[in-house]
Amino acid sequence: MKIKEIQDEIVDEFSMFDDWMERYEYIIQLGKSLPLIKDEFKTDSNVIKGCQSKVWLQGEKHDQKIVFTADSDAILTKGIIAILIRTFSNQTPKSILEADMGFIDAIGLKEHLSPTRANGLVSMIKNIKMYALAFESQN
Repeated sequence: MKIKEIQDEIVDEFSMFDDWMERYEYIIQLGKSLPLIKDEFKTDSNVIKGCQSKVWLQGEKHDQKIVFTADSDAILTKGIIAILIRTFSNQTPKSILEADMGFIDAIGLKEHLSPTRANGLVSMIKNIKMYALAFESQN
């Protein structure tokens, strides 16, 4: 599935909820379904700087696509990274770098986060794009 299709699917899912309390609960549920990152990747070098809570992100290239795993010590943050993993894992570096991030605004995520969590979201996206840039430059 292409990034845009996944993003559209996420926007549709969020539009089913009437209020932000329901959306927060959904984000937390998504975090609970996030596949666990291996303990060996829970290192300081994989911690995303700029996040209020600890978020670990690991990316590996498999067959020209990047597979991401992540975890967080905060339930809401874990849900946010789960949304990003769902969107960008198993995509090519080029498609990740070219991806439009408008779906974040379409679901209203950034405006409903505290300023520190919104900064963390930006840092998560930046780290995902940095992995894509690093793997793209290897080609």
